[in-house]
Amino acid sequence: MKPTVTIEYCPKCNWMLRAAYMAQELLSTFADDVYGITLQPSETSGKYNIRVNEQVIFDRKEQGRFPEIKELKQLVRDVVAPEKPLGHSDKKAE
Repeated sequence: MKPTVTIEYCPKCNWMLRAAYMAQELLSTFADDVYGITLQPSETSGKYNIRVNEQVIFDRKEQGRFPEIKELKQLVRDVVAPEKPLGHSDKKAE
C-alpha cells in the first residue's frame, strides 16, 4: 500500500494555508507515489510537523523553522520514492 503524508498544523496559529500549499505542492509531485495527503489540525499550539505514515520527516519545533518546498519534496521523495528524480528541485551534486 502506498504511504500517506500527514501535515499536522496549528489552526490557532493560522497555518492552514501554509499546510494546504505544501499539500498541493506534494500532490503535484507525488500523485502516483502516495495514497494521499492529510491535513490534520493539531490540538497542540505551535505544532507543525510532517509525517510519512508514522515517521516524522520534519518538525518545526526541532528545526526552528518551516521547511522550504524544495527541501520538503526531497525529504518526502527519500522515503516514498528514493529513485524518483525531482528535476530542478533535486539536490545539487556535491
